[in-house]
Amino acid sequence: MQKLNILNKKETKKLLAQIEEQWGATLETDCVFLKNEDGKIFIANKEFGTLDLSRLRINSLGLYIAQEADDELRLSIEGSQLIGPLATKNVLELNDDEASEWLRGTDLDKATDERGFVLIKNSGDFLGCGKATGNKILNYVPKTRRIAAVMG
Repeated sequence: MQKLNILNKKETKKLLAQIEEQWGATLETDCVFLKNEDGKIFIANKEFGTLDLSRLRINSLGLYIAQEADDELRLSIEGSQLIGPLATKNVLELNDDEASEWLRGTDLDKATDERGFVLIKNSGDFLGCGKATGNKILNYVPKTRRIAAVMG
């Protein structure tokens, strides 16, 4: 199993402050955050700490919500769905055609004033997180989660 470290109160406070700084979202949760060696952040129920994990074979633990990337957080699709409804900034609304391209894994040629990681939204649904460079939105949808183009 991968090595996961439970974030202490100071580290959790820093993570929540970073979420608030990047997306204006105040996340109030009674969960615990875990981080692996690659900077991936997971969220889990606090009660998991009462389990004797030494007697269990566990492949994964918690829900993957984000990864640290150059002093910023890049949210996973599930992370965007958790944080998105609370976000007050850095949310980019796509039309249906753009959302379709996004779900295929395409980088979008789209001018925006936003810089850095933005939440991608379409019709009230959060589709993930991309990196805005001013004239392009870089796509981070994993290949295994992309929707194949429909052949006609």
